[in-house]
Amino acid sequence: MPAAEHPSATTSGGSRRPIPVALSTSSVYPLGVADGFAIAADLGYDGMEVMVTHRAETQSPQVLNELVRRFELPLTAVHAPTLLLTQQVWGSAWEKLRRSARLAVDVGCDTVVAHPPFRWQTGYAERFAEGIAELEASTGVRFAVENMYPWRAGTREATMYLPHWDPVAQPYPHVTWDFSHAATAESDSAAACRALGSRLRHVHLTDGWSNGFKDDHLVPGRGEQPVAETLELIAAEDFGDGGFDGVVAVEVATRTARGVGERERMLAESLEFARRHLGRRATTG
Repeated sequence: MPAAEHPSATTSGGSRRPIPVALSTSSVYPLGVADGFAIAADLGYDGMEVMVTHRAETQSPQVLNELVRRFELPLTAVHAPTLLLTQQVWGSAWEKLRRSARLAVDVGCDTVVAHPPFRWQTGYAERFAEGIAELEASTGVRFAVENMYPWRAGTREATMYLPHWDPVAQPYPHVTWDFSHAATAESDSAAACRALGSRLRHVHLTDGWSNGFKDDHLVPGRGEQPVAETLELIAAEDFGDGGFDGVVAVEVATRTARGVGERERMLAESLEFARRHLGRRATTG
């Protein structure tokens, strides 16, 4: 949808709409995108974030727009294929971002989530901040760079991301904050989001434990991150410059779900947690 119709924008009367809570398609893996839309619609989510992978359905604006129409759920963000597991998707690093921006425009959303560069991505890493600024200017799409974490082996820490895994001190105008990555990095999410202020554009709602190199992606409230405190912080009217103007997207791992309905219960719990701490009454379909 055009930026003026973004679901978190200010209303014509000057009051702010509730912060939308979307569901990431990665939260239903290994199920497909259509399954994610169906579950989100049943549970009462406000929208969807699509993780671009090797699956053709995640790359097709025609498929995605048909799902948007059928389930009446907007796409709020496109997650670029910048993970290690998607290195073969859409070619070079810059081509991944260009195609992600085109997909975002074609499905009517204004945000692309991207990971910081790996240190071995010569050329791309050195001019990453400059390059995404140019892409934003040419496409009108926001690139929200996601916080990652150091890779550790015992007491040793490997430099995997350039210029850094933590975007807070970097010159990115838009940032995505992921609570599970923060747990792995042993970061304080509340302090980081407070420091980001209006640069915080997107949130991956999840949780985790400080346990070395295990990226848990737990249901929020089941780990040790200050998730509730941070959601209440960004929901405040004085957060940043006039309040948080982005989307909170549930990104939890449900691969281990066992038994009928367990995945849906995990995602319903995540939605209820989000709305409670964003000051909204949880409703399910």
